[in-house]
Amino acid sequence: MHILALETSTEIRSAALYCDGATRSLQESGRGRHGERLLPMIEHLLAEAGIALRQLDAIGFGRGPGSFTGVRIAAGTVQGLAYGCDLGVVPVSTLAALAQGAGGIRNDVLSAIDARMGELYWGAYRADAQGLMQAVDEDRLLASPAEAPVPDGSGWYGVGCGWKEHAETLRQRLQGRLQGWDGDCAPLAENLVPLILESCRRGKLQTPEQAIPVYLRARVAAPRRA
Repeated sequence: MHILALETSTEIRSAALYCDGATRSLQESGRGRHGERLLPMIEHLLAEAGIALRQLDAIGFGRGPGSFTGVRIAAGTVQGLAYGCDLGVVPVSTLAALAQGAGGIRNDVLSAIDARMGELYWGAYRADAQGLMQAVDEDRLLASPAEAPVPDGSGWYGVGCGWKEHAETLRQRLQGRLQGWDGDCAPLAENLVPLILESCRRGKLQTPEQAIPVYLRARVAAPRRA
């Protein structure tokens, strides 16, 4: 099976190519160049593996939440590639990708991405028997980190830039539930691969027009106050 995964919802852009059990990946950092650099990264991975785009079985991507521009770039790129080669797509939550990155060493994960304006993208995930992160609750936008839902049990581990920005408030909110946190974790394309593969195995491929961003905000831009 050949799977391409893309993730551009934060300042880190990444691409990963899964080919028959092996995963190659590339990542770069820096805002403002996702649209310019993503296609060359894809071309490099395909050339390195010696396969053509049409040989892929599916393309997956981080659907958001995250940077509005970044999420749109990933969705638009996937739509174009999938339409051109008649490929199925697998949209995956950015917060799930964050949690999957902590999988293997953490079973209960609280993903948080800074949404700016004091807000926070938030998701709670738990590893299943296969080590795949499953949502405990729906992903949500918190108006304040002080509103973070308190999960059942203890031993939860926080990941994502939201923890770096709001660590103290979240720690106070989750007293007795939190084991630790890592604010430097970012959602990466390689972490999408196991989740995309599972969707493929279950026949849960979507059509290219279903490769749409998930913002969680009702509006992607708030009007400026006079």
